[in-house]
Amino acid sequence: MPYTAEISRSNPTCFLFLIDQSGSMADAPGDNSGRNKAEGVAKAVNSIIQELVYRCAKGEHILDRYYIGVIGYGDELSLGFTGDLAGEVLCPVSAVGNKPLRIENRKMLVDDGAGGVLEQTVRFPVWFDPLADGGTPMCEAIRAAHSVLSEFIAEHPRCFPPIVINITDGEATDGDPEPPSEQLRALASEDGNVLMMNLHISSQPGAPILFPASDANLPDKYANLLFRMSSPLPPTMLRLARSSYPWISDGARGFGFNADMAGLAKFLDIGTRVSANR
Repeated sequence: MPYTAEISRSNPTCFLFLIDQSGSMADAPGDNSGRNKAEGVAKAVNSIIQELVYRCAKGEHILDRYYIGVIGYGDELSLGFTGDLAGEVLCPVSAVGNKPLRIENRKMLVDDGAGGVLEQTVRFPVWFDPLADGGTPMCEAIRAAHSVLSEFIAEHPRCFPPIVINITDGEATDGDPEPPSEQLRALASEDGNVLMMNLHISSQPGAPILFPASDANLPDKYANLLFRMSSPLPPTMLRLARSSYPWISDGARGFGFNADMAGLAKFLDIGTRVSANR
């Protein structure tokens, strides 16, 4: 059965985030969260990167079982992180964990243990800043991902297949993204094909559609396109998705439409849950 490769320091996998940075990401999402889409996505991506670092922590050390990368696409293509991590799209998780762009003090509400909440100040590492400018060159971003992951798989041919998570709020402005997405998903290690997940962030209120197994009830051609571009969930992710959404059917795909910020956070958590061995 594919998607069962051991994930370890000698056989790491990777997570590559494709982030829409077009001008429309400056719009407010439909959930009245108080931040625009670009800010909400940046917060969610920084949070999941921090979680990936935690999953590889052992005592004071961070074990390089994962590589992590970001490609932003908007007015121009932004390949990889900035700051001390500039120069490579994919970075080992230890480098990511030890070299955030900065650490901010942020206030958050926590359970006080007595039925109420307390406001606490927490240290929040930041690797990725919000940006919203220009068009939506999604095709170019997917082709860049193909180049990066081709090299990763050549270096790690037995790896658990790389996972690509594309977060967008609109249609590509540089052509049809389906052909390059097919080429990306055709890349494969000995353990299976690259997994591509697509999440659409909405400006409109309404119920999100998460992890459908069919395109029968999707609202429009664009939703159908993103569904076709998305990989079926492997067994580990399918089990986790069902723990939050018990109605999910066999054949569910890594796809979400009309998502709010809470849906984005859950989608990222499920999309990065793979078994790993220290």
